[in-house]
Amino acid sequence: MSEQFKRTKEDFICERCGAEVKGDGYTNHCPRCLYSKHVDVYPGDRAEECGGLMVPIKLEKKQDSFVIVHQCERCGEERSVKARPEDDLSVLI
Repeated sequence: MSEQFKRTKEDFICERCGAEVKGDGYTNHCPRCLYSKHVDVYPGDRAEECGGLMVPIKLEKKQDSFVIVHQCERCGEERSVKARPEDDLSVLI
């Protein structure tokens, strides 16, 4: 199994809020509600079998940007991802 990032371009419908999300290969969460899905072992590999919803639980400031911390509703694993310009960060503020 590779630990390298694998760019996977996929459009999806958010399982939480129903928003249609246009993926660009770096998109891993809904920009409207910030929820994600636990599908990767390593970013982009789609090798994780859990499949639980990843709840945005906090926002952290890292230098000049923000990081969204998600926690899986099913297994409890936490993951962090850099916030994107189109993200509605007010969901966590």
